[in-house]
Amino acid sequence: VQLVESGGGLVQPGGSLRLSCAVSGFNLDYYTISWFRQAPGKEREGVACTTSVDDSTDYADSVRGRFTISRDNAKNTVYLQMNSLTSEDTAVYYCARPTFTLELCDGKWSGYDYWGQGTQVTVSS
Repeated sequence: VQLVESGGGLVQPGGSLRLSCAVSGFNLDYYTISWFRQAPGKEREGVACTTSVDDSTDYADSVRGRFTISRDNAKNTVYLQMNSLTSEDTAVYYCARPTFTLELCDGKWSGYDYWGQGTQVTVSS
């Protein structure tokens, strides 16, 4: 099982970035994938979730309406489109997979045992 994030970088406030999470070693069709982030001195928080159970998504309140998670199972990739970025979005962003198949996006952000290495997003002028 491998998850590899890419697409991070430096962006000005109000700008946009799209992160990618390329997965391998498992069938993405059967797994929920979530994006998390961790800012310096803060706890890791769940940001966005996509499940193949019912093709639903879920977002943290802090990003709802600005971030969009999507998946392309044929390309084994999950994306996070981030718009209207602010300095509060500065963090290392991780994608993660839960242990079990067919999990729902239930807002609990728990049960994730496989993680990527992270990609840095810095929002600054």
